[in-house]
Amino acid sequence: MTGGIRHPFPDPPPEGGAITVAPGILWLRLPLPMALDHVNIYALDDGDGWTVIDAGLSSKRSKTIWGALLSGPLQGKPVTRVILTHHHPDHVGLAGWFQSQGAELMATRTAWLYARMLTLDVQDRPSPEAMTFYRRAGLSGSALAQKANERPFNFADIVDPMPLGFTRLTEGQSLRAAGRDWTIRIGHGHAPDHATLWSDDGIVLGGDQLLPGISANIGVYPTEPDADPLTDWLDSCHAFQAFARDDQLILPGHKLPFTGLPFRLIQMIENHESALDRLLDHLATPRTANDCFPPLFRREIGPAEHGLGLVESIAHLNCLLRRGLVSRSLSTSGAWEWGRT
Repeated sequence: MTGGIRHPFPDPPPEGGAITVAPGILWLRLPLPMALDHVNIYALDDGDGWTVIDAGLSSKRSKTIWGALLSGPLQGKPVTRVILTHHHPDHVGLAGWFQSQGAELMATRTAWLYARMLTLDVQDRPSPEAMTFYRRAGLSGSALAQKANERPFNFADIVDPMPLGFTRLTEGQSLRAAGRDWTIRIGHGHAPDHATLWSDDGIVLGGDQLLPGISANIGVYPTEPDADPLTDWLDSCHAFQAFARDDQLILPGHKLPFTGLPFRLIQMIENHESALDRLLDHLATPRTANDCFPPLFRREIGPAEHGLGLVESIAHLNCLLRRGLVSRSLSTSGAWEWGRT
């Protein structure tokens, strides 16, 4: 570590516009309908077409903006490849749309399988397994009743259909784009098998694995309720330290491009280790996952953020359980009560 985080491009591109962040690499943005109101997209100039890193969520507005981008900054050249960093809808939403226009999709196998499975898994009401997950997390009876009668979020709401066919990305693989050789390095924790791309001239496409200033959500879901993604995240941060240099330009999935990756990796590790310490103190009295927001977030979590807060709370509890620092038992209401061992 030789310094802190710096932002060489302090202002984001305007809607429908682009900023050149390196020769042959454009930084674009698409809107998101949430507190984190944007996702970054990067277009890599391959001469006769573009390789696009992630695609934004599917909406009429997103497709309109893409139309302006394609006819404007992208000079009317086609998108020939979409490289997907991970399967979350703000990144994969329009991947299938580009495929339907002839683009090749490149993704890790796990990212593609998750994205395609979730677009096909449309539910009108939460599954029994999901309701058990929320009960185990300690939601109140009234909150459970409300969830049972609500249509849950479905990927298909904001992700275009994904046709069969993709090219797999693997750890250590090399590919050519924008006149550069890139090495694929796989991270975990925020999403399984999250692809990052490291160029031979010091540019890193970090997706949500390498973000400045904000923490990527580390969550546990009903699909794998006993998972320990936080240990996966911390292991990935440690592994990336071997490749991180202070002068690399990191192009993240959200917020501003930055330098100072060695400092940021240490910061990300220490932030979660500190949160685990605070949570362990909080568990001197047994608590449910729903009771663990104060030590983790140290601010009020509103209804719009509750779902992300809950899955992150469970992730931290599962990490402490794996470390042997807490135990859990079922209460009469069916919730896990967690306490220090």
